[in-house]
Amino acid sequence: MPRLNEEINRRRTFAIISHPDAGKTTLTEKLLLYGGAIQLAGSVKGKATARHAVSDWMELEKQRGISITSSVMQFEYDGYCINILDTPGHQDFSEDTYRTLMAADSAVMVIDAAKGIEPQTRKLFRICAMRHIPIFTFINKLDREARSPYDLLEELEKEFGIGTYPMNWPIGCGNDFKGVYDRQNQQILAFQEFHRGQNRISSVACRLDETEKLDELIGERLRRTLEDDVELVDGAGYDFDLESIRAGLLSPVFFGSALNNFGVEPFLKSFLEMTIPPLPRVSNGKTIDPCADSFSAFVFKIQANMNKAHRDRIAFMRICSGRFQREKEYYHVQGAKALRLSQPQQLMASDRSIIDEAFAGDIIGVFDPGIFSIGDTVCEKGMDIRYEGIPSFAPEHFAAVERIDTMKRKQFEKGIMQIAQEGAIQIFHEPHTGVEEILVGVVGVLQFEVLEYRLKTEYGVDIRRRDLPYELIRWVSGDNVDIPMLNLTSDTKWVQDFKGNNLLLFTSSWCVDWALQKNPGLELKAFNHND
Repeated sequence: MPRLNEEINRRRTFAIISHPDAGKTTLTEKLLLYGGAIQLAGSVKGKATARHAVSDWMELEKQRGISITSSVMQFEYDGYCINILDTPGHQDFSEDTYRTLMAADSAVMVIDAAKGIEPQTRKLFRICAMRHIPIFTFINKLDREARSPYDLLEELEKEFGIGTYPMNWPIGCGNDFKGVYDRQNQQILAFQEFHRGQNRISSVACRLDETEKLDELIGERLRRTLEDDVELVDGAGYDFDLESIRAGLLSPVFFGSALNNFGVEPFLKSFLEMTIPPLPRVSNGKTIDPCADSFSAFVFKIQANMNKAHRDRIAFMRICSGRFQREKEYYHVQGAKALRLSQPQQLMASDRSIIDEAFAGDIIGVFDPGIFSIGDTVCEKGMDIRYEGIPSFAPEHFAAVERIDTMKRKQFEKGIMQIAQEGAIQIFHEPHTGVEEILVGVVGVLQFEVLEYRLKTEYGVDIRRRDLPYELIRWVSGDNVDIPMLNLTSDTKWVQDFKGNNLLLFTSSWCVDWALQKNPGLELKAFNHND
């Protein structure tokens, strides 16, 4: 037992979230660099080193310079075992990010110092706040022109309704950026751009009252500004309170430049000291202790064809309690059968290595022969653990798709079904029509592009797509509804998903109201749970 507790308590599992282009993937790479997981940091868009971000494994991600799917990376640093979940920043992939946040114990929010809080950051923060998980803020790109740090902190506090505690304070910005003042250790971290982010940066121990030394480091004008800033922040800001940080009520804020590797290691060290080991989870109203003897995990993501050579399908599981053992037989609750989790793997984006054991807090990938769904639970035999369902969000864009080559029916059906099971798209069909078209619903239109790309490159199928005018979808609640007899507007469409659930597609909210008014007793739900 001592080893079990020790292994679980040294785990730190967190998601990195941001608006697109705030520098999230660059920050992830620098963290990996410190953990020795990679030897050379790549530039996301390939400008500096002609390398692509380690966490972006899909070819389309490399072409566009954005993260499309969540990546999982595990590495060791300073006695901790760290699991990073790198999420897509683009709003069109927010459903994938939401599911990934369900697997994290804390979140690092990356903000562009020139832009501040952007719409996607706002949306993702609400998910973190809903789960009351600690949120750490890294304000990035201080080596470029930036907004006032006071404005940025005030915006964070107003927008999110939480306190902020700047762990360091920037000295200038853009061409005038000289570094940061570490408030805890009372020392200057001086900025030098010449190493292009490949090296560690040494701090210079220097108190604020060492005037001559400070003037030499940053110049008299910036030294005077820094003295005033620190006095103001110390006097008027929030006090440091670890309990409030761990309750998600106070966000520690770090200023730096991920691209130039500036402020990243101090951030990592402080973050690991302040954040929490794996959190307890709730199953059937009971709290499951992560350090319990019994193993349990839930599936939060499924990804097909990560390895082009094997055309495999991987289920990502977050271990919630106990220790996983490779040769042991476990119980798949939703499938109601015993199984061995085949080819258990530790992940580094698309690179994988087979493991013999893993502990609560870890993310493992297992081979999925098509039996798992998102939200499924695996646990010790004889137990019935069901972690809270992960909701399926209502798609906002719809299209009818069909294969161009009629001879490729099997490849088309396999591809579209596998991509749907990953949760990237939702698929529907019109009952009793005999029409071969499949209706696809997505949260963001970029998902259509990803669907076309993946069907072509992974399954060898070209498709024809016809965009549809529907904007809203509702699950029909109850089994006794005679849908063909409902009084609906002529532009409302009845569809079913591939689990046989009935749904209605509407072109406007007015049509939804019409359906409810004209059909007393009809119940419509805006989202469905994977129970």
